[in-house]
Amino acid sequence: MTKRSHGLFVGKTRHLSRHHVPSQLSVRTFIKSFKVGDQVAVVPKGNFRDIPHPRYRGKIGTVLEQRGSAYVVKVKIMSAYRTLIVPARHLEKAN
Repeated sequence: MTKRSHGLFVGKTRHLSRHHVPSQLSVRTFIKSFKVGDQVAVVPKGNFRDIPHPRYRGKIGTVLEQRGSAYVVKVKIMSAYRTLIVPARHLEKAN
């Protein structure tokens, strides 16, 4: 008997596919830019290969720095702070 996989998206693809619209990715989503200190929301879009973990979906954080084409974002989860490295296409400006 084989052992069941417990990968990143086991049991979660239904929730991700509900908001997954690949045709809406335009050039604008790839050339976003943020400044240090901006408030951003983590919104996974496009290819599932480089998205942040689903537990951070919809969380609001602060941009700390830029690393290549990605950004380092500080997110508060309960009473702890996490540092995520997220590509720009998975971030949106928070109001």
